[in-house]
Amino acid sequence: MDTGTHIVMGVALGGLATLDPTVQSNPALFHAVLVGTVVGSHAPDFDTIFKLKNNATYIRQHRGASHSLPAILMWSLLVSGAIYLFVPEVSYLTLWLWTLLAVSIHVFVDLFNAYGTQAFRPFTKKWIAKGFINTFDPYIFFLNVAGIIAWALGANPGYTWLIIYTVIVLYYIKRYMDKREIVQKIKEYLPDTEIVATSPTLKQNYWRVAITTSDRYYVGSVENRHIEIVDEFYRVPLPDTDVIKAAKNDKNISSFLNFSPVYRWEIKTDEDDVTEVRFIDLRYRSKGYYPFVAVVKLDKNLEVITSYTGWIFSEQKLQNKLVPSDSTP
Repeated sequence: MDTGTHIVMGVALGGLATLDPTVQSNPALFHAVLVGTVVGSHAPDFDTIFKLKNNATYIRQHRGASHSLPAILMWSLLVSGAIYLFVPEVSYLTLWLWTLLAVSIHVFVDLFNAYGTQAFRPFTKKWIAKGFINTFDPYIFFLNVAGIIAWALGANPGYTWLIIYTVIVLYYIKRYMDKREIVQKIKEYLPDTEIVATSPTLKQNYWRVAITTSDRYYVGSVENRHIEIVDEFYRVPLPDTDVIKAAKNDKNISSFLNFSPVYRWEIKTDEDDVTEVRFIDLRYRSKGYYPFVAVVKLDKNLEVITSYTGWIFSEQKLQNKLVPSDSTP
């Protein structure tokens, strides 16, 4: 989810904590728990600091180790421990348990959007992206905001959030059923479908889809249960060549391949014997463009001249990123 949603969910958990008699009867503990749930609800996304290094590191690390099972425990201990230093008179166990719940819910809800997480590390590095909740879902966000307003106006926070989160759980079930129906319709439309990557949008009835069949990739949308295919590509495996081997050794390309399950590739060589290898993620088509890419340029000796991976919404901006003097060190 986005930062704003994680924060309001942290406030919600702080309110829900008032159902705990230990928290309700102790103002100091309540305030410590509230800080713990708000900070804990955002803590796994502290990995955005990797952006300061380069896009390749950020893409490889974001929602990776920071959202893993050991990290859930680590974040909860760090956040609750830091708070406890300032209020050592409160129950640390209670503070830690509520903070742990906040961190766990952060990782859990991130499983359901199109980006996903590596939540089951160290057992597997597989990206889990269920793809039926948008990264920013206005229904979830504004239900939480409504709860905060009701709390500020004097409503009982525990019961308020209990009601709101019952509604949100039902909403998740509804969105899961929506996705299941979409996947079923696609499989009826394309019987040899193997994988359907869904990306919900802000519109409840509009989804982007990337479909993998036995021999092709299809990119399209589903609106009001109507399937529209807008692009089609043959499913061509990566060749086992020196060019591809050199490209895969580049940090930007390897980060992209570690993250992207549905992509196509292109190889072009210009008159100066500069070879460009480009990988294009098919899940995020927007306004006729595929913005998430990885590109490497190699000289005739297959040495990297420049490379880039990330979100780019025009070819000109991409080429500007690939100017060697501006490339990521």
